[in-house]
Formats: sequence, structure tokens, C-alpha cells
Amino acid sequence: MPEIEFLQIFQGIATLLASDPLIAFSRVALIALGIAFVYLGARGTLEPLIMIPMGVGMATVNAGVLYLSADTMGTLFIDPTISEPEQLLEILQIDFLQPIYTFSFSNGLIAVLIFMGIGVLSDIGFMLISPVRCMIIAIMAELGTVLTFPIAVAMGLPFNEAAAIAMVGSADAPMVLYTSLLLAKDLFVPITIVAYLYLSLAYAGYPYLVRLMVPKDLRGIKMDPTTIPNISQGEKITFAIVTCVILSLLFPVASPLFMGFFVGVIIRESNVQPFIDFISGPVLYGATFFLGLLLGVLFEASTILDPKVIVLLFLGITALLLSGIGGILGGYLVWWFSGKTFNPVVGIAGVSCIPTTAKVAQKEVHKANKFAVILPWAMGASVSGVISSAVIAGIYVTLLR
Repeated sequence: MPEIEFLQIFQGIATLLASDPLIAFSRVALIALGIAFVYLGARGTLEPLIMIPMGVGMATVNAGVLYLSADTMGTLFIDPTISEPEQLLEILQIDFLQPIYTFSFSNGLIAVLIFMGIGVLSDIGFMLISPVRCMIIAIMAELGTVLTFPIAVAMGLPFNEAAAIAMVGSADAPMVLYTSLLLAKDLFVPITIVAYLYLSLAYAGYPYLVRLMVPKDLRGIKMDPTTIPNISQGEKITFAIVTCVILSLLFPVASPLFMGFFVGVIIRESNVQPFIDFISGPVLYGATFFLGLLLGVLFEASTILDPKVIVLLFLGITALLLSGIGGILGGYLVWWFSGKTFNPVVGIAGVSCIPTTAKVAQKEVHKANKFAVILPWAMGASVSGVISSAVIAGIYVTLLR
């Protein structure tokens, strides 16, 4: 009977012991981080829809490293570096997540599917309540996506990578994924993980930013709901299809995102219930689940050892902070021009990611004045933020791709 060594059977341990000490330490650290993500997601501290699958994927992929040959280590999850047709055909039959990565992730499809789901969940009528005010706030809330770019360049990043990390300021993680895939494919994993991680943390931090920048008497401003016009179904559909066509003409490179979002809006307004149920359920949550799982699986030890990761961590939080400040300044601008009847807290909702920042705005206003309701205007600012961030992404990709 042949002699069987312990490490021949338990190859995850064997590869850990045979690895460079830095790689081994990074693997252990990422396993622990993945477990922490699962715990924090399950508790609701971080976004569970993303963090639970991401944490499981991250912990498992860093544990499940084996010998693919006598001198090559790897996993049976994904190989994102394969591009030759023959190699790709072979790896599609071996790595179990490779088909999902190749056919829905690496080409940005998964981001478009999520945008479609966001469109179905978005009532564009909130934006049409006061489109000029909403767009002013949304444009101001892009402060992080604009100012982080020169900061990143000054810190040594090339233009394409600087633009990709600056998009974290849009607070729209699928948009960050799509832009980084086109502009900085080598960094899209850490950039997207930074985006999702910081978004979970930013929503806990934005209330403090609101309280810091907006005094309580202004936070308590009541807005008159009787001034909200009745937006018809036809007006919403017309706005959606016309805006989609115009933006696609101006920025064809971002047209998949425009189409995904606005087709969702049109399906919602057309009340095609089978499509609404399908897109808002299996499509949105299926895409979100596999996005989190694939990001976790792609976050191997070699990824965290890239020295640029520290720079990305700094720039990501800078982008979100600047966008939050810009949004509130936009709220103040509208407050001033409205004769001081507009609640400036609405500005934080211009940092999109429907409906989280809109809920943050309403919650902070309610604490200052339990009779004040600003949610319709905040939702309008958030919808505008989705559109403005897609436009910024289109500009960056068009100029730098």
C-alpha cells in the first residue's frame, strides 16, 4: 500500500505552508475578514445582500487553494486571466464559477441587470416633481467623482485608474464595477470591494455629516406636500424613453447602463406585472447575489498585496465624503433660491444609491421635526443622482478608455 502523507490529503493546508509567508498571512487574514463580513452582514451592520455572499466567497477561495500541477497553485473557482479561446474553453469545463464570470461579469452584464432592477424599483415621478432642483442637487453631489480624479492623479495613479476609483463617489456600486471593468480591469476587484464596503459604512456616517453641516432648525423645515404635481404615466414613460435615447446618443459607451435603468422604469410605469415581478425579484437579487459571491472569490491574497490597495482605500472614502458634502451644498443652494422653504437635508440624497440616502435624509429630518416629510423630494434627488453618475461615467470612459 502506497504511503500517504497528511499534506497530500489536505492540500489547502499544504499550499498554505508552502506559500511565501506574506501570501500565507494574507490568506489567513482574508479568511478572517470574510468570516467577519458574513457576521456583520447577518447582523445587518453591513449590507447583507452583498456582504454575506462576498464574505463566504472570500473566506472559501483563500482556504481552497490546491496544487493544479507539481509547481502551480490555484483554485477551482475562477481564472480571470484566461483570454485565449482554447484555454477559455478548457477552463469553462473546470472552474465551476467560470461560466458566470465569463458570460455575465467580465463584460459588465451583471451591472446592467442590477441597474434594470433599480429602474423597476424607482418611481421617476419623484424626480419630475421638481426636475431642475433635483438635477442641481445631483450635479453637486458628483463633487466626489470630479475632485477625487485630480487627487488620485496627484497621488500617482494613471488617468484611467484615477477615474475608476473616483466613481466610488457616485455611491452607485454597479456603476463603479462597470466603469472599472472598462478603465482599470486589473484593479476592478479591489475598487468594487472598496465601493461596497465604504457604501455600507458611509450610510452609517452620513447622518453625522448631515448634523454637522445642517443646523437643527433647518433640518426641521416642513415642505408642503400639496405643491407636488400629479405626474401622469404617459409623462413618465415619455421622459424615460426620450432621456434614454438622448443620453445614449451623447455617451454610447454608457448606453447599456442607460438602457438597463430606463427599460426598468418603463416596465414599472407600464405596469407589466410579470416583468416587474421577474426583474425586481430573480433578476435583481440573483445578479446581486452572484456579484457579491464573485467579488469575494476574486479577492485572493495576491489582490490585497497590491500596494495600490492602500491608496484606493483612502481615495474611496475621500470620494464619498466629498460627494456627501457636495450634495448638502446643493441642498443649501436650492434652499437659498427657493426663498428658504426647501429643506437642505434633501441634498444628501443626491448621493444616489436608491433608496438608502433618501431614507437617511428623511430619518434625520424626522428627528428634528416629527411632522416634516421630505421623502418624495429626496427620492427625486436620488433618481437624479443615478442619471448624473451614469453621465459622469460616460464622460470618463469616453475620454480615457
